[in-house]
Amino acid sequence: MHELIQALLKQAPVITDGAWGTQLQARGLPVGVPPDPWNLERPEQVAEVARGYVEAGSRIILTNTFGANRVLLERHGLAARVAAINSAGARLSVEAAAGSARVFASVGPTGKMVAMGEIDADELRACFAEQVEALAAGGVDGFVIETMSDVEEAVAAVSAAAATGLPVVASMSYGSGKSGDRTIMGITPEQAAEALLAAGADIVGANCGQGPDTMVPIVERLRAASGRPVWAKPNAGLPRIVDGAAVYDQTPQVFAEGARALVDAGAGFIGGCCGTGPAFIRALVSMRS
Repeated sequence: MHELIQALLKQAPVITDGAWGTQLQARGLPVGVPPDPWNLERPEQVAEVARGYVEAGSRIILTNTFGANRVLLERHGLAARVAAINSAGARLSVEAAAGSARVFASVGPTGKMVAMGEIDADELRACFAEQVEALAAGGVDGFVIETMSDVEEAVAAVSAAAATGLPVVASMSYGSGKSGDRTIMGITPEQAAEALLAAGADIVGANCGQGPDTMVPIVERLRAASGRPVWAKPNAGLPRIVDGAAVYDQTPQVFAEGARALVDAGAGFIGGCCGTGPAFIRALVSMRS
């Protein structure tokens, strides 16, 4: 396990951050518009989100780069700006952290799968290598490969990130299957843990897909399968759809109470995904203390 991960875990649970997309939408990002280009177009708004989480007490904040890979950016005619968007995203979070928090770069899926013939394996590896190299050059402390459902894609991303020598967290999104314990591609926590650790991940985890209560058994299984503390970032419960938009009703206090069970189940890193914001992080900090 990377020495930075070990150092952070000396004061576990480590509080991470919350959602980014909805925070940017609250600052004017239209629904359906990719947030990553705002690193160049609206940097102050992106920095505000990062600072908000630092001020709330996050010990790790992410970057606004979840979808900043070549495959997704080329849909918007931005393939030539991959390096610029990622390096800017890294710099904005690093500057906002100002030494008070660590910055782990967010790397999400491409939306294409090798098994379906949608992308070549070599192209997939090159796509992630390009992104993580720009993020590393931007000064991040580590990587979070997150919201993955296809283990082959997750392994490609983890391998690319591990090659930088920085710590790597690999987080899949569960909630599918009869028991809600699989990714949409049918991957179990045990299968994910084995493949991701072999690829070079320091820590495995779960994010999105479900709230704190239903994520507990996933965290327990990841802890048992990996033998290491788990990264957990659940949603603020299950959403309801209002005028085509997801609305999360869970309060920060209820969320933090659910997070206690995740820590007891083996989560060494705890934060929030969809529906969460700085108030949720403050509640987690209070829970921890």
